Amino acid sequence: MSTAPDDTALSDARYHAETAALLARIEAAADRWLEEDIVDVDTHRTGGLLELGFPDGSKIIVNTQPPLHEVWLAARGGGFHYRWSAGQWLDTRDGSEFIAALTRHASAQANKALTID
Repeated sequence: MSTAPDDTALSDARYHAETAALLARIEAAADRWLEEDIVDVDTHRTGGLLELGFPDGSKIIVNTQPPLHEVWLAARGGGFHYRWSAGQWLDTRDGSEFIAALTRHASAQANKALTID
């Protein structure tokens, strides 16, 4: 039995609105990390792709995939695909939540505890 979330109720317009809000939330967290001198993270956004660069030279890439209605996360710890379900982005393999996973990977790559509000 698959734990993959079901995205059948997500229209194209809603997908774009949800991914725009997600990327803005991540950018706001990165800005806060810089302002509060938590970690020196560089951000670069091109359309639906957001790159976070960490002091050790590692990167995290968050990329929207409109044809699939997915969000992809690439980090030092691996690559993951997420679909919208029940009001959140859930991993297509294990059902884990996107923000929790991003927080875990970003904290590991920054070598300190980070939060995403």
